[in-house]
Amino acid sequence: MSSARVDYIAPWWTYWLHQFPHVNLRFQPLDHTFNPQDENYQQSLIFLGCVAAAGLGVNLLCLAIYLSCLCCCRKDEEEEESKKSNSCCVTWAAVAAGLICCVAVGVGFYGNSETNDGVYQLTYSLYNANHTLAGVDSLVTGTVGGMQGGLNEHLSRLGEIFAARGDFVQRLQFMQQMSENIMKQLLGLPDWEKAKVDLAAIADQTAYVEYYRWLTYLLILILDLVICLAACLGLAKQSRWLLTTMMVCGVLTLILSWASLGADVATAVVSTNQQAWYSINIVHYYLYCSQTLPNPFQQVLF
Repeated sequence: MSSARVDYIAPWWTYWLHQFPHVNLRFQPLDHTFNPQDENYQQSLIFLGCVAAAGLGVNLLCLAIYLSCLCCCRKDEEEEESKKSNSCCVTWAAVAAGLICCVAVGVGFYGNSETNDGVYQLTYSLYNANHTLAGVDSLVTGTVGGMQGGLNEHLSRLGEIFAARGDFVQRLQFMQQMSENIMKQLLGLPDWEKAKVDLAAIADQTAYVEYYRWLTYLLILILDLVICLAACLGLAKQSRWLLTTMMVCGVLTLILSWASLGADVATAVVSTNQQAWYSINIVHYYLYCSQTLPNPFQQVLF
């Protein structure tokens, strides 16, 4: 039973990130071309970080307004109904904040795992490409060495044997010319050992950075969960010291989370723009793996 080949389909979020608005610091729209050396492109990435900083400012402002209202608008504590209403308001606000934090932590765990899997596939592909290129270079070197030594020796010996046959000598000379042309073509291939880019070193460095990035984000997410649990414990025991400590830790974690969000969004936008920067024909040829697509590296001879 023959099965049809399933073409590669890029995830929807790659198109969404690639179409993400690019605006410089003067609020001028830019195109989506990958150009990290351009000043306007760098400003568009800084603008994404500024958006995250604005979100952090709004979040801190809302928190400050809530705390101000909670401290300044308290009524006489002697009234039992007022105490119950204030306690109920604080409890529901804490429950809502805890649910939102748990949802955000869950999304963070999922995103951290997906990013780690993607980087692992990238490093695996780099190692595989480095192994393939090294194998090609070894085969080319072995083939050229064998043709320069063994083939020429055998052709010379056959020429001595069939020296009396003119037609055989012409064919041997033709074979000699063909072997020389083949060696010229093989020697004209790029020397992989002289390449300035070492894919294995890039893969090692990427895996090293990704490990510490994954570990850092994992610790941040675990810290968020610990803060939520400690805050719930402080509400249950009505411990003012514990609640105050968790409030300070929560604000610091909030700042760290918004900063990491801005950096992640800017990195994701750069990676999607870089993917779109490559030749469309080459990307389609290697991603879709379809036999009907023309090879972009083949040239028509006529």
